[in-house]
Amino acid sequence: MASQMQRIADIEAEIAKTQKNKATMSHICSLKARLAVLKREVVESTTKKGPKGEGFDVQKTGDASVGFIGFPSVGKSTLLNKLTSSHSEVAAYEFTTLTCVPGVVSYRGAKLQMLDLPGIIEGAKDGKGRGKQVIAVARHCNLILLVLDVAKPLQHKLIIERELDGFGIRLNQTMPDISIRKKEKGGITIGSTVTLTKLTEEDIISILKEYKYISCNVMLRGDYTADQLIDVLEGNRVYMPCIYVMNKIDQITVEELDIIDRIPHNVPICAQHEWNLDGLLESIWEHLGLVRFYTKPKGQMPDYKEPVICKGDTNPTIEAFCNRIHRQMIKKFKYAWVWGASVKHQPQKVGKEHRLEDEDVVQIVCRM
Repeated sequence: MASQMQRIADIEAEIAKTQKNKATMSHICSLKARLAVLKREVVESTTKKGPKGEGFDVQKTGDASVGFIGFPSVGKSTLLNKLTSSHSEVAAYEFTTLTCVPGVVSYRGAKLQMLDLPGIIEGAKDGKGRGKQVIAVARHCNLILLVLDVAKPLQHKLIIERELDGFGIRLNQTMPDISIRKKEKGGITIGSTVTLTKLTEEDIISILKEYKYISCNVMLRGDYTADQLIDVLEGNRVYMPCIYVMNKIDQITVEELDIIDRIPHNVPICAQHEWNLDGLLESIWEHLGLVRFYTKPKGQMPDYKEPVICKGDTNPTIEAFCNRIHRQMIKKFKYAWVWGASVKHQPQKVGKEHRLEDEDVVQIVCRM
């Protein structure tokens, strides 16, 4: 372990001191790939052989889970208490929350699980504090709320992003569209659908060789960086939406608030005074990409109290709607009647491939 950590430090130092230009780019790419492999090996060895501490035993419930991450005493527990009926201890000193405190918010018919995680500190990705446990829970959330105290420097934002990034969590990014297919012989062939400005073929080959790829076909459907190609090769990255919750806005001026508002994906709030919590819930809904559908039993009115909640990134199909209710339903599916924005006629008879839109009303007809 000590030798691996030393090798990691040596490679990081070499990357830092190497001047970046066309002549050295291939070498830097190779070093970055080697560094990613070493870091993965260290994490895996720690997980398998290291002592098992007290973990966070949290059962995932509801339609989506939202993790609160931030430095100690930024107001995460206060925010959870205001949004939910749960009680997370609040005090003026740091590290009040020592374990994961769950709560549930009902919003637009959906049940959103909120997880108040212990305060994170610099070095969390290396195991400082309870960092690895916090980040491990965060990896399984559907959305991260990065809670920041606006009265303190926003360098905290960069520190936490770096800690999450070091654990393979990519905030507000999409997965690179890169396919790599091994073949028996013929060497490495590289294709792209766009002009590559951040990587050369030599750079790509140097990275692939670190992962023992000798013969393969590579297709890049975007102008990606070396780090993004390494992410695809590692295969364990998590791409997750994130909202930067700027808490305690009662302590700053309107002019300072205007400056903070330039940060993308930010929502200014004051949890203590319950300012803009409705705006935060609206932003959570949008970032989760949830859509609601209402069921209509034959001869009855639609059930508007208990909607079926689905992920709406690509407008779910009738089949996805059925699977959300019960896995066996699609086997007896005959057709469906749909009322709403997704159809031209009200109602319209559709098949299982039909794509629904938010707040459609659906009546499923099954075979007898």
